[in-house]
Amino acid sequence: MAKQPHLLVESGDVNDVALLPGDPGRVDRIASHCEESETVAENREYKVVNATYEGTDLTICSTGIGSPSAAIAVEELAAVGVETFVRVGTTGALQSEIEIGDMVVATGAAKDEGTSERYEEMTVPAVPTYETLSALVDAAEANGEAVHVGAIATDDAFYAETDAYVEDWEAAGLLAVEMEAAAIFTLARRKGLSAGAICTVDGNLVEGTQKGETDDEELPEKAKDNVERAIEIALTAATTL
Repeated sequence: MAKQPHLLVESGDVNDVALLPGDPGRVDRIASHCEESETVAENREYKVVNATYEGTDLTICSTGIGSPSAAIAVEELAAVGVETFVRVGTTGALQSEIEIGDMVVATGAAKDEGTSERYEEMTVPAVPTYETLSALVDAAEANGEAVHVGAIATDDAFYAETDAYVEDWEAAGLLAVEMEAAAIFTLARRKGLSAGAICTVDGNLVEGTQKGETDDEELPEKAKDNVERAIEIALTAATTL
């Protein structure tokens, strides 16, 4: 198969399991937890690295921000042989009891984004694969970590998350909102592949805090620390997938 136009990878370049952070810088952060790593390709918001963690070969690929660029990553990785996709990202909490630095494993994602609609009706659910979801929850337990497990929202417009949107999401019992999971879940399901997501809370919209508001950097200190723990959970899960 020809080289993919955005990720610049082809068959044989990647492994069966891919971890998908949004930030290209977080690709290196995940790779630093592994015994071996090698950059395969780098273009625009996409950085692709192959790594080995506890004897398991995996691929790490950034998706950029939002469902359109995440969908491109899934499409092109699937085309060259990836079978399981695990989003490892950050999210804004929608319930008052969820604190900055907590971790959320998604059981489904509301499609408040436009990419999935180009593939299917919005009434079709965006859900992770049971095996991948279970692997993340089991990995958290094995690592002695507490995670919130439940439905989240995926939204396109970071700066248009109004009080009304937040109130509706909160009332629906959704745990958090981020920008990629629904598209990743949707594409994986339609292709007969596997997907899951674990995200670290970097703000709480119900409490009125968003990322970048607590200090001069994007993530609060506790969220930065727990991103590392979420990475370890995702890597542990990858060894079983």
